[in-house]
Amino acid sequence: MLTTLIAFFGACVVVAAAPGPSTMLIIKESLRSRRAGFLTVLGNETGVFVWGVVAAFGLTALLAASEVAYDVMRIVGAGVLILFGVQTLRAAWRREGGTQVDDDEEKAARSGWASYRMGLVVNLANPKAAIFAMSFLPQFVPSGAPQLPTMVALAALWAVFEIGYYGLYVWFVVRMKGVISRAGVRRRLEQVSGGVLLLLGIRMAADV
Repeated sequence: MLTTLIAFFGACVVVAAAPGPSTMLIIKESLRSRRAGFLTVLGNETGVFVWGVVAAFGLTALLAASEVAYDVMRIVGAGVLILFGVQTLRAAWRREGGTQVDDDEEKAARSGWASYRMGLVVNLANPKAAIFAMSFLPQFVPSGAPQLPTMVALAALWAVFEIGYYGLYVWFVVRMKGVISRAGVRRRLEQVSGGVLLLLGIRMAADV
């Protein structure tokens, strides 16, 4: 079991290190505040755990088998990424034009669980995350172990591990606040993150 866990956490590092929509969203929200960034991480990892549980019950196999269901989720997910990308680019353009909202007002407008919901929605609206969980977790179920509880436990470990991993992203962005808070630097980072989210959304929509 120890060998299995070591291999599992090693694979988790590789998975988390691969850039994707969740990574860009976490960085984007961390530019706002530590709280926004961390709540985005929690939302994303709630989605990871949900897909892990769904995979444990074998329900993601239905998604993989149904082209219509997969395409509906793919289009919805692409729309979410495109929306977030456009919103981020608009915020960057407002900063460039000198019409941006004051940071305190911006944080107040984004208080509550908005960042958590963004992280959750981006993960749950991605059908590839569901299919990946279905193929990833069973590889680490030891021979003879009960599959359902073992996969649920692995899904929980996966989510907890990524909370710590992506928490380092949040910590780094916040530590760089002195540099990032400069209007030009923050605007460029918002342009990059917004552009990447937009392109990822377009790519997902075109993925046939």
